[in-house]
Amino acid sequence: MMEKYVCPCGYVYDPAEGDPENGIAPGTAWEDVPEDWVCPICGLGKDAFDAE
Repeated sequence: MMEKYVCPCGYVYDPAEGDPENGIAPGTAWEDVPEDWVCPICGLGKDAFDAE
């Protein structure tokens, strides 16, 4: 199972679900999410997320 990543705002990036509304297909590992992707809730970048 792939690790989930949590934004300080509470949004959880779950690789199994991805973020299809923002171009991230389900099954996309965190490492494969583009560096310019941002939290769909608050807009913070990947560097603000912590592994769950």
